[in-house]
Amino acid sequence: MGESSLIIDLQGALLRPAFMAETWLAVLKANPVRMLQLVGTPNGHRTGELLREACLEASALPYDSGLISFIEKERARGRPTVLLSNGHRELAEQVAAHLGLFDRVMVVDSHTGAAEPAARSLAFQEFSEGGFHYVGRDELTSVSTSARSTLLDWSKALRLHQWMKNLLIFVPLATSHLYTESSLVLGALLAFLTFGLCASSVYMLNDLLDLRDDRHHARKRHRPFAAGRIQVTSGLVACVLLLIAAAAIAVYTLPLAFLLVLAAYYVVTLSYSLVLKRRMVFDVIALALLYTLRIIAGAAALAIPLSFWLLALSMFMFLSLALVKRYAELFNARAEGKEDKARGRGYYPSDLQMVASLGAASGYLSVMVLALYINDPHTAELYRHVEVIWLACPLLLTWISRVWMLAHRGFMNEDPVVFAARDRISLVLAALTVVVFWVAS
Repeated sequence: MGESSLIIDLQGALLRPAFMAETWLAVLKANPVRMLQLVGTPNGHRTGELLREACLEASALPYDSGLISFIEKERARGRPTVLLSNGHRELAEQVAAHLGLFDRVMVVDSHTGAAEPAARSLAFQEFSEGGFHYVGRDELTSVSTSARSTLLDWSKALRLHQWMKNLLIFVPLATSHLYTESSLVLGALLAFLTFGLCASSVYMLNDLLDLRDDRHHARKRHRPFAAGRIQVTSGLVACVLLLIAAAAIAVYTLPLAFLLVLAAYYVVTLSYSLVLKRRMVFDVIALALLYTLRIIAGAAALAIPLSFWLLALSMFMFLSLALVKRYAELFNARAEGKEDKARGRGYYPSDLQMVASLGAASGYLSVMVLALYINDPHTAELYRHVEVIWLACPLLLTWISRVWMLAHRGFMNEDPVVFAARDRISLVLAALTVVVFWVAS
């Protein structure tokens, strides 16, 4: 007598419980208006419409890795394997073809549902003689060994290392020479915390919207959500709670102007995640604006007038760094022999030289803005030895040139701001720049 058949429920076991949540997110990213329309669709037809609108790819679905390992072992023993789907034959066949672990695909009536005993009994009649082992959601825990989330996973999901970007909030305090005022320092710290919570909320939402693209990426597929170490539903709840916490702190402890800037930051970031990320040029302008909004937020939190020169320097410099990020992505794509548009982006590998030209030009313009700032009469009122600031120009030139040279050589495989925080030479140049401004004051 042969081995009993192993029947795996596609929606109830092979795909993680967050599968439908991911499907909603995929539709939200592709067509937010259509997602709202589907909310009012009758339950009997909603799932099918969702799957069609989401354009799911079998290679980027949230599989239970522990269950896949179990199926591989059973199949190696010669056990017949069957993939059971609650309707949606096309999706089931794509999954079976992608995994190559199933001898056949069975589909039951989507209006009845494979989870109901009657539907199971009808579908499994042909296996009654040889026997079968059904694996659905209730039976999953005995065979699944999927990874569980840890504090490190949540730290990565929150992107706590990205909070260093929020140090830009302190720039208005430093440039106005008011850093000795304890009340202003406290206000800046509260603004830093609030911005960090809001940023973490939107970073997580961005990762949730980018799940399919991340699973095709060499490095990003290891992110907690893409790898399945944190449930999508848990991430959505965390996004909401973080945003509520940020809004509460802003409302009760900081000026209205700061709250408005924080709201603008969230709207621009959400627009970037849903639309602008896939639009050539608009994406890098949005990234530069997001950095500059941090400086504006710092000024708004402390009621400090903003400097035109500071805003111009920020836009040009961070536009250059945003282009570095895109350049690195295109460099890697070209190295892999790809010629099509980068996944989830608006650029082709052939755009590499133009992106480099725009980025280098923008970076050097930021140095020119710094030079013009030195000659501003108002600057002389802030610094006793304003001519010393000229020394900051070659330091900034050195750093920008080095960043682009490293990107050109293929060594810039992360966010350039995060790179700078880990790079010894960048840290030395930053320290020297601080010393220059301290001596000038």
